[in-house]
Amino acid sequence: MERSFRVFVYPDGDPGTFYQTPRKLTGKYASEGYFFQNIRESRFRTDDLEQAHLFFVPSYDRSILFLDLYWWCPLCSSFRGHWGVGVDHFFVTCHDVGVRAFEGLPFIIKNSIRVVCSPSYNAGYIPHKDVALPQILQPFALPAGGNDIENRTILGFWAGHRNSKIRVILARIWENDTELAISNNRINRAIGNLVYQKQFFRTKFCVCPGGSQVNSARISDSIHYGCVPVILSDYYDLPFSGILNWRKFAVVLKESDVSELKSILKSLSQKEFVSLHKSLVQVQKHFEWHSPPVLYDAFHMIMYELWLRHHVIKY
Repeated sequence: MERSFRVFVYPDGDPGTFYQTPRKLTGKYASEGYFFQNIRESRFRTDDLEQAHLFFVPSYDRSILFLDLYWWCPLCSSFRGHWGVGVDHFFVTCHDVGVRAFEGLPFIIKNSIRVVCSPSYNAGYIPHKDVALPQILQPFALPAGGNDIENRTILGFWAGHRNSKIRVILARIWENDTELAISNNRINRAIGNLVYQKQFFRTKFCVCPGGSQVNSARISDSIHYGCVPVILSDYYDLPFSGILNWRKFAVVLKESDVSELKSILKSLSQKEFVSLHKSLVQVQKHFEWHSPPVLYDAFHMIMYELWLRHHVIKY
């Protein structure tokens, strides 16, 4: 892949629109910003249309999806023959606006590759064609955790807003439990500096329920801080699931398992926990962004997923 895979990057659209590059490299949409920057920094980029295996559209302005690239920018008329109905083209978005831009456009959903942070099976996402983008909040507040099992004395931890049904149920059942540190509100910063982040270092299993979407940045936080993530979100195509075996470093549950959460976690032996933790440390490098990108980081994982999909059957 490193030697041969090439991607053509279309010019940006109207610079007057709000959702345009450069995108931020911080906050909850940092993954989107890093990808936009990394693709331009990488060896995968080519200016030769004939050499390209895939074509990256660095915008999700709804007008280009309706009208085609010819109307998008003056330079795009020469690319028109490569656009077709979106085959071999991909979009990257971690923002809800980007996901909603595809609503009512079945030919785009069917033919293009969508790299999204909210890869839900029941919302038009096609697992063998589309790609799950991990939502990673960088920079991390504290260094990575790992190989610190003796410090992890809390069974489970979650603190956050009740902005989904599963979070409401989780808080209602477990917020007063003495072995699970479950809070239906974010930890107030007034309590102390980085209290929320430090809690990850003291916990064995960090519960990651879906929020307004199936994904949660808490998953990548858990991985970074060495806390085994407990995935509690239905219809979620986990990032890099075609490459990584999530059950080696995470506990993957159905939302209906929430009432049995404590018994499930307590049923895992110390040996099983140690194995999950050690495997978790090994995959941390895949859930980090760098500029310029480095081998095996999140950018290279996404590019590998795209490389696998450029062989996909065309509709």
